[in-house]
Amino acid sequence: MHKELRVAAYAVCVQSGRLLLARWVAGDGSKRWTLPGGGMEHGEDPYDTVVREAEEETGYAVEPVRLLGVDSIRRRYPRKLGTFADFHGLRLVYEGEVTGGALRHEESGSTDMAAWHDLDAVSELPRVGLVDVGLELWRARPAVGRVAAAE
Repeated sequence: MHKELRVAAYAVCVQSGRLLLARWVAGDGSKRWTLPGGGMEHGEDPYDTVVREAEEETGYAVEPVRLLGVDSIRRRYPRKLGTFADFHGLRLVYEGEVTGGALRHEESGSTDMAAWHDLDAVSELPRVGLVDVGLELWRARPAVGRVAAAE
């Protein structure tokens, strides 16, 4: 089985009771909301990753103000020629503050739209699990940077 590791950094930006999200377009064309952010480039600091990715996906200059935590996920999924991948995602989640720029949509990227959503309405959106993880970290601010696993 092919092993894949992806390290990424994301921002939880909350302003006036609203959460900034980017709409991710999956390979099958489905669309779900996610936190602005994405994969680290080789040699890149995760702080710089979240700044770069947030600007690419939303148009905003985002300053990471606090590391909220680290989320680790593992998935197994099919690859070409009947093989499978053992995917491990390591996601660093920062609290981000919008410091400049203007809202715009990403062109030719993995997202097609950026928007602010009322915190109370986020649970009704089609979204990836990372949105819930990020909000839980933002609300709980756990000292160890990890929310308790569901039992």
